[in-house]
Amino acid sequence: MIEPDLRDLILAEPERLLADRDVMNALVAANERAMGANIVDLRGIAMQRLETRLDRLEDTHRSVIAAAYENLAGTNQIHRAVLQLLEPASFEGFITALRGEVAQTLRVDIVRLVLETVQDGGEADPALRKLGEVLQVGPRGHVAQYLSNGRGGAIRPVVLRPVTPLAATVYGPQAGEIRSEALMKLDLGRGRLPAMLAFGSEDAQMFRTSHGTDLLAFFAGVFERLMRQWLK
Repeated sequence: MIEPDLRDLILAEPERLLADRDVMNALVAANERAMGANIVDLRGIAMQRLETRLDRLEDTHRSVIAAAYENLAGTNQIHRAVLQLLEPASFEGFITALRGEVAQTLRVDIVRLVLETVQDGGEADPALRKLGEVLQVGPRGHVAQYLSNGRGGAIRPVVLRPVTPLAATVYGPQAGEIRSEALMKLDLGRGRLPAMLAFGSEDAQMFRTSHGTDLLAFFAGVFERLMRQWLK
């Protein structure tokens, strides 16, 4: 027999018993044992199926919430980085912000702005050297070759991938430290050669092909418009 105090408590607040999943599972199991092995308890089977569906729904709910928070955090990062790019009053300050505050906000280890040129010795220009390693100059076609990894064909505006053997042409001696990269093709306006913005990370999981590119596409759109203003 059940103890009187426990019986009175259950009768007074039965909803507490119903809300406890472990207790209910134990009661259902006890009921099945009492009925014997030759009796099929359809209600018990239905409850098990409902429990399984509920567990799946809870897992999905947690995944959706986690993805929403991650997307919101990424959006906030991009917005802060854009504001930091808008602050400088000179092109030199713009480049300094890109390799400093912006890189820290976006949590990338290396930033490179790659410009194409038809002139020989472009890298020797004193004005370019003054801007540091963040600004790289390459020959015509360099951006398309790098974005396609030397394979040619259609080029996506934003590419996320593990680092490739071509990395040294963009990151120089630091290429050996890079494990993944985000590449954004830039349109600097009519009459100008293509350019590219590259984010390199020492974390191999930072930029993966399965990640979304919408936020980086937005950032690239803002960046190329600012570059057009500076190049006027």
